[in-house]
Amino acid sequence: MSSAMVDAKLKIDSGDKRLTTLPAPPSAPEDLDIPKSLAEDLMLRRLYTKGKSSISELSETLKLSFPLLHTLFQNLRQQQLFEVIGMDGNDYIFALSGIGRELAAKRFLISHYSGPAPVSLSNYNRIVRNQAASPSIDRASLGTALSDLVVTARFLDELGPALVSQKAIFLYGPTGGGKTSVVRRLSAIYQDVVAIPYAVEVDGQVIVVYDPATHEKVDVFKKRIDPRWVICRRPCIVVGGELEPSMLELQLEDSTRVYVAPVQMRANNGILVIDDFGRQLMSPQYLLNRWIVPLDRRIDYLTLKYGLKFQIPFEMAVVFSTNIDPADLADEAFLRRIPNKIYVDPVDQEIFDRIFDRIVAERKLPHEPGSAENLRKLCLQLGAKELRACHPRDILDILVSISAYEGEPPNINLDSLKRATLLYFAKTQKIEE
Repeated sequence: MSSAMVDAKLKIDSGDKRLTTLPAPPSAPEDLDIPKSLAEDLMLRRLYTKGKSSISELSETLKLSFPLLHTLFQNLRQQQLFEVIGMDGNDYIFALSGIGRELAAKRFLISHYSGPAPVSLSNYNRIVRNQAASPSIDRASLGTALSDLVVTARFLDELGPALVSQKAIFLYGPTGGGKTSVVRRLSAIYQDVVAIPYAVEVDGQVIVVYDPATHEKVDVFKKRIDPRWVICRRPCIVVGGELEPSMLELQLEDSTRVYVAPVQMRANNGILVIDDFGRQLMSPQYLLNRWIVPLDRRIDYLTLKYGLKFQIPFEMAVVFSTNIDPADLADEAFLRRIPNKIYVDPVDQEIFDRIFDRIVAERKLPHEPGSAENLRKLCLQLGAKELRACHPRDILDILVSISAYEGEPPNINLDSLKRATLLYFAKTQKIEE
């Protein structure tokens, strides 16, 4: 799907009633859903690290309204914590006083966080629940989302209902079948936007949630909302072999004394893909036991460093992608909680040839007639037990690299395919001349 098509659709859906329930910017301290003292601490720490600021600059950084910060500024100024050093129109430019610097230093020892103000846990839970996905998917729309892949009608008709249900999915089958390519495109099924907070406050602690590396911010929603929330596309977070137990829990950064949200919290209201499941640094049993309640009840429990436990929504579609038989990864009790189990077949001759033809067309690679058939025969002759969706792209990548090494333009013929295929497969047997 082109970005233009997606953006046009997003502009229509940006008026989603679920987003209109987002709170307006708090204009006074009593309107805040977090302790006033935390907002004051953010001001002190920001001045401690920056040296000086204006109320407008603080408003932009802390994502709190000018009137609210003006009130807090006046209160802190009366306590002789701020010194006015100039004016910018009707705005104050100020710095910490000696007393203010001393207090800010103490606050800085507790936490270094001086970014956007967090939202309350109760508001976070309410809005995440309110934004639960209910995608409208049919064969045509799913085919469009996966239009740059070659997939069968059977696969679409199994994957589609699973995505509509928004329940956990096991996507399994031999390696190289295209599972990773599919899961990395699943976010295209969503054509609406959601609000994600910069951070969440729990018991005075700050948990950073918004991650620009995994959340895609959009500017299509025009209603004036609390700027502590970021309007984004629904997230699609993919983790693979690097997944370890610590990534499922709150992480307190020693250098900043700020918590970082676990991967499932950052994936709320979207899709979380566990790619190459069974090959993580943790055992499959550990992950499955950790999530047996969240998958069943759509709630998760996190714990602060000092033992305080709290509840958050587990509001996402979880996709386990693996080349291991699900029965070898989980027991019956857990598999029952993953109702959608979709087998990704090895490709047949027709699909193999269609993949080959698509790649050479996309790259404008010259090729002899019958090259797809020749590559099929070479793959099977070298010992491949079955044709894989990855074979055409992987082997053509090698062929192009050989051509670059030789200083010649790529040309797909039987000889060049043989040379590339020999490099790709372990040499267990010779190719017949």
